[in-house]
Amino acid sequence: MATKETEVGQELDVLNANLEKVEALSQRLVTALASKQPQRPGLQGPGEDLYLKAFTAYMTEVMSNPAKLMEQQVTYWGKALRHYIDAQQALVRGKFEAPDDPTPTDKRFSNPLWQSHPYFNFLKQQYMLNSEAVKSAVAQLEGLEPREKKRLEYFSQQIVDLYSPANFFGSNPDALTRAVETNGQSIVDGLENLVRDLEASDGSLSVTLADKNAFKLGSNIAATPGKVVFRNRMFELIQYEPQTESVHETPLLIFPPWINKYYIMDLKPQNSLIRWVVEQGYTLFVVSWVNPDASYADVGLDTYMEEGFLAAIEQVKEITGRDQVNTVGYCIAGTMLSLTLAYLHKQKDKSIKSATFFTMLSDFSDQGEFTPFLSDDFVDSLEEEMKEKGVLYSSIMSRTFSFLRANDLVYQPAIRSYMMGEAPPAFDLLFWNGDGANLPARMTTEYLRWLCQGNRFAEGGIDIRGETLSIKDVRVPICSIACENDHIAAWKSCYNGFRQMGSRSKTFIVSQSGHVAGIVNPPTKNKYGHFINDDLTLAPDVWMEGAEFHEGSWWPRWEVWLSKRSGKSVPARHPGDSEQSILGDAPGTYVVAKPLHAETEA
Repeated sequence: MATKETEVGQELDVLNANLEKVEALSQRLVTALASKQPQRPGLQGPGEDLYLKAFTAYMTEVMSNPAKLMEQQVTYWGKALRHYIDAQQALVRGKFEAPDDPTPTDKRFSNPLWQSHPYFNFLKQQYMLNSEAVKSAVAQLEGLEPREKKRLEYFSQQIVDLYSPANFFGSNPDALTRAVETNGQSIVDGLENLVRDLEASDGSLSVTLADKNAFKLGSNIAATPGKVVFRNRMFELIQYEPQTESVHETPLLIFPPWINKYYIMDLKPQNSLIRWVVEQGYTLFVVSWVNPDASYADVGLDTYMEEGFLAAIEQVKEITGRDQVNTVGYCIAGTMLSLTLAYLHKQKDKSIKSATFFTMLSDFSDQGEFTPFLSDDFVDSLEEEMKEKGVLYSSIMSRTFSFLRANDLVYQPAIRSYMMGEAPPAFDLLFWNGDGANLPARMTTEYLRWLCQGNRFAEGGIDIRGETLSIKDVRVPICSIACENDHIAAWKSCYNGFRQMGSRSKTFIVSQSGHVAGIVNPPTKNKYGHFINDDLTLAPDVWMEGAEFHEGSWWPRWEVWLSKRSGKSVPARHPGDSEQSILGDAPGTYVVAKPLHAETEA
């Protein structure tokens, strides 16, 4: 008995010590929150006009069709009351159990206690009923423009997601159980994680998604052997060491997106697209973009074309002694590559032999899930921010992308880190995701106004470097890989733009999964399959209905396509073979450098 009492006493001592630590951490928390800088309201949510329009539409509906709205309310009240009565009756029967639960499966509520425990199940079921009521009310609201309706759906869903009982300590069985099991240590660890993130971002909350000390560029990530063979103010050009005795005659040049770092294609060796391409026998060059600071404020789309794409193409031609190169453009770099192709066609320049696009949009008529962020109020606020700072800080872009999948990229990581006290995982993809880059002010404005809002490339033409460029001016052989569950570049939108291009040789592939996992899909994992259909005259849904599904990665299929356009075999080229000087080892300096004049990101 004495031993048992001693153990209880020791546990109580641990708990009290942890509570004292919580008190100390709370003071740091208050200090960190006090350092938060004011944020531009237009970047935090919609203006009052959206809510005013929604309220006006709602009141119009009340006046014109009161029975419909009353039916909605009564249905909700009835379900909520029935659930309450069922829960009460379960307790009256003397059994500590939850009533039947007809709500849909949701991974946020995977703990068995959400189903079996009366308290947690009651909270869960009521939340699900409330969520359904809100969604139904918004969905049936009439009198709004489609764009405004979509924005209202998005922001109302954000509110619904925020108030999940899983997001609060007192109603999360996982967090409460962990706290008891650890005598409060998980609370201390979680609060330390929260304070750390707040202090790192000057009072603004940005959840750390991955262990920042688990990876080192050039060591266990971005480690495919190569050399930096050219550098200007916009990019470093990396030439990779060959892994075969002979290579294809035509070199391959990859343009990654400059919103993030290039090494999404060179993560760990087993999922590195760059390493795999080199192993297939290609002379591979990859652009590593600079992370711009305020001095790049006046850099525009024309700058990226001239000092980025055209300069890189000329360097690869000079280094390899070839008149043509094959190219790849990923995401925004794919859009810029398509503009460059149209420009070269106008110039009668045949430097590009073929082009491959990864998750590339060229027709922005359907803005998809980005509709809430492409209205004038949000873009106007971005322009004000960039006019003041010179760049759009990566933190703003990261937050925007994260809230497109708030449960996966905001709330679940926050629960694990702050409520469960878990350390961030050593996950290469999430490490890369947290390593964003700034965007120059003029380029960002042009991209948003000319392409996303104006859709000029697909409709009417876009003026760059003295030429009016049209989607029809893309004439070289092209291949596009879109991703079935892409929430950034929806595959149907990729398809609609791609089939408008003027090329006579087009290949379109849809990979399973999303914007990143669908592209970073090595054959060895045999994880995601892909769809193909040669008939690009079909509407997207009809195209997919008639598409052939193939197990496994699209990489080998694309390599067959690429090899047919890459010429004969020649002896392997090594960095330094030409007169071009070697500036350093891959991954270079730009990918690790921080902007010289960047202010603390808010």
